Amino acid sequence: MSRLPAPENPGVVEGDEDPSKSSSLEIQQPELQKRKGITFVSSISKDEPEVTRRELWAYYLYYNGDNGVGPNGYSLTLFQLWATAAGYDRAQGPGSSCTASSDCVLPWGNGVKAVASVVLVANGVMTFIFTTIGSAADYGSFGRWLLLVITCICWGAQFASVSLTSPSRWGAAMALYMIGFISYGATLVFYAAVFPRLARNTHHSRALRASYEAGEIDHEVYETEESLEKNRISNISTAHSNIGYIATLCLNLSLLLPLTNNPKVNNYVIVLTNGYWVLTGIWWFIFQQPRPGPPLPKGEHYLTVGWKQIWAALKQYKKLPYTFTYIFAFFLLADGLNTTGTLVLICQNDKFSFSFLQNTYLGLAQAITSTASTFGFWYIQKYWKISTKKMFVVTNVVTILIPLWGMIGIWTNTIGYHNVWEFWFYNVIFGIFQAPYYAFSQTMMAELTPPGFDNMGRMLYRRSLITVEIIGWEDQPTIGIIGLGAMGKMYAMLFAKAGWKKIHVCDRPENYEIIREWCSSNIPNVQVSKDGHAVARSSDFMIYSVEAEFIGRVVKEYGPSTKMGAVVSGQTSVKAPEKEAFEKFLPQDAHIISIHSLHGPTVSTVGQPLVGSNHN
Repeated sequence: MSRLPAPENPGVVEGDEDPSKSSSLEIQQPELQKRKGITFVSSISKDEPEVTRRELWAYYLYYNGDNGVGPNGYSLTLFQLWATAAGYDRAQGPGSSCTASSDCVLPWGNGVKAVASVVLVANGVMTFIFTTIGSAADYGSFGRWLLLVITCICWGAQFASVSLTSPSRWGAAMALYMIGFISYGATLVFYAAVFPRLARNTHHSRALRASYEAGEIDHEVYETEESLEKNRISNISTAHSNIGYIATLCLNLSLLLPLTNNPKVNNYVIVLTNGYWVLTGIWWFIFQQPRPGPPLPKGEHYLTVGWKQIWAALKQYKKLPYTFTYIFAFFLLADGLNTTGTLVLICQNDKFSFSFLQNTYLGLAQAITSTASTFGFWYIQKYWKISTKKMFVVTNVVTILIPLWGMIGIWTNTIGYHNVWEFWFYNVIFGIFQAPYYAFSQTMMAELTPPGFDNMGRMLYRRSLITVEIIGWEDQPTIGIIGLGAMGKMYAMLFAKAGWKKIHVCDRPENYEIIREWCSSNIPNVQVSKDGHAVARSSDFMIYSVEAEFIGRVVKEYGPSTKMGAVVSGQTSVKAPEKEAFEKFLPQDAHIISIHSLHGPTVSTVGQPLVGSNHN
């Protein structure tokens, strides 16, 4: 048998700069530029500034003004009002007027299209734009400046609505609604993308991380407390959005009530609503501190990198099918909720004859219940320390019931958003359950998305704990580690704490009893083998945690036993011997992915970079 020495400490290599004093960007970038295709590389610098009190309040205030009353509510009502006035009853033909019960259509291309269908056109355009620019915002300061640009575009579209004063301008109303609605949706995406970077840099988060790295608290406590800190910021920001919702609607009543008979009162209300957002939102761009991502990979472009990353992720479907099922389901749920809200508002506008005043009253009912429920759900979660996933599931139940209620209205006029009381009931229920939904969904995506990929909300890889919950125990791949020195033990413990049940390990044959006793005391669910043949034959994912000096001998001994189709990685810091050994001794069907932790075994992995590269 070949000698299997303890693995090296990759964080301390003679002649290398201390990685604890460098960002992962500085170490990874030269390697990145040599690779072909898209590589998922995250860069979290330890030099990211700590969140200040005024920065956090500026973050809250931006969302306070970005509450959707204008671009997602009033603008739609105004557009639908003029589109309906300019349309005609399909059954009676051109020249007729639309009524609440008629099939109102507008000229569209070579034919006609229902007003409700025209309103929904913006949704498809928004999806395409978000896919194109979403991932690009992870690189450099692109996302920071993009949020400023799209915010100004939304503000401009809202202020321009003052010119929409007659049915003949329904086309302009549609254009301004689409610009405002799409840019508003984009502000929510890129505003939410800032959230993970803020949450990991609050004073409390940093204190937690320091305590964990010093060994003062264990992994489970750290995970729980860190998640609660994320939920705290997410829930407070969501509550501020609803507080702003209430403030804006009450402010609008100061115009809607005294100017009821003024034909331009609706236009004035949109301008007032937008002015409130400008007043509360401008501070974020003044007090935000820079926390840039890595530079754009060489040869890539901001408009194409997002699509390439999605394609690269889709090709991994067979390796993590349950992960993709979750991500796809989340996309359908979120998109379905947004479309449902738009459809209900369309029905609501028809029912109340496009009344800004009635929509304001209904909005107040939703805003008040939303604010109360956001704080209520947060208190329940904090008091009983309930996981984000469980809280999210509770809100999802009602999310599904809302469109189901509307479906019933297809077959009967008794219920299904046909009555006045149903819209009051909808706004109250939406407020109670959907405001917490937005808060918990934001935290869920922050926990699922690897740090540094905050704008790419649907990534393939995420933290091990969440992956295990989705995949399930029975379908877990087997993880194998050959070499139980300091680094091997650290990885075995982390995998076990994350919930993996199938972990096979080994060290030198003469260390079998010592390793088995150590595992029995520290990670009893790990299966210890006498040699690497048993580990290699049974493992779907294998790590050779061996020094570069001995990697050739170890892979020569155990490489031929590699399970068919397995993924094999090495932890050496010097990759040339590892690459040579893998190419020479591993079966042709093995998938090689080189990895390297830029830290030693005594350093916590939290916030530390892990370099991964294709084998070429």
